[in-house]
Amino acid sequence: MIRFILRRLLQAVPTLLAVVTVSFFLMRLAPGGPFDLERPLAPAALENLRRVYGLDRPLIAQFGSYLAALAQGDLGPSFSFRDQTVLGLIARGLPVSATLGVLALALATALGVGLGIAGALRRGGFVDRLLGVGAALTLSLPSFVVAPLLQIAFGLTLRWLPLGGWNDGAPSHLILPVVTLALPQVGALARLTRTSLAEALRTQPVRTMRSLGLPPARVARHALRGALLPVVAYLGPLAAALLTGSVVVETIFGLPGIGRYFVEGALNRDYTLVMGTVLLVAGLVILLNLAADLACAWLDPRLRVAA
Repeated sequence: MIRFILRRLLQAVPTLLAVVTVSFFLMRLAPGGPFDLERPLAPAALENLRRVYGLDRPLIAQFGSYLAALAQGDLGPSFSFRDQTVLGLIARGLPVSATLGVLALALATALGVGLGIAGALRRGGFVDRLLGVGAALTLSLPSFVVAPLLQIAFGLTLRWLPLGGWNDGAPSHLILPVVTLALPQVGALARLTRTSLAEALRTQPVRTMRSLGLPPARVARHALRGALLPVVAYLGPLAAALLTGSVVVETIFGLPGIGRYFVEGALNRDYTLVMGTVLLVAGLVILLNLAADLACAWLDPRLRVAA
């Protein structure tokens, strides 16, 4: 297992290098630049800024300098946030996005898996049909529709919760964005759990256990262990997406997270800020997928032996 983990971590190095390379050249080749303001700068001032930030050098030389700085843990200065480093901005926004993502992931997992189990154990019943309708509804409503509806209902009409803002992570300010972020994933996890568990309950080993007269709860626990494999595998990229925050949710609710910094960096052609955010997301995807693979190996001994 240790060799498996080390091999996966070594494979992550060329993956991250490919992500950095593609992102770097796509950002540089896109129209516009970090100093293309609404009121154009004087040519001398623009040339001086480009020289200070090294943008007057050939692309290959810029890429080499970026890789050298990256190897030392330096993500560079931000072009749009004056006197701020990318690492400092990420350190400021990541706790906000992580808090939002962890709570949304916990809520989506608890509700989605629970509803999926209930639907699989009562196939064709009222709960199962209601689950199908609810899952389809949550999956079809995007976040930019759900968020204003929740704000109108609970913020403007009932006045139970604030419309937005962070306020040092006060619980009342977290409820609406967490529910907005988790709601589509509740439907996805419920459908995935329901389908996987329903198939597991129809396998020959489960039928044999039923024929032997074992308690239904024990049979369901045995089937659930294998049925959770696709759910756990799905949680890897889902956790990375939620932990880095949702661009739409953070923008609508005015949360100072990673997603909001990414949008501002992309609009302002802030090369280093966008690169730092992309690198963070890629690293989280790799690490959380590895964690999901290890969890799957723990659930299924056959995968552990293969690893």
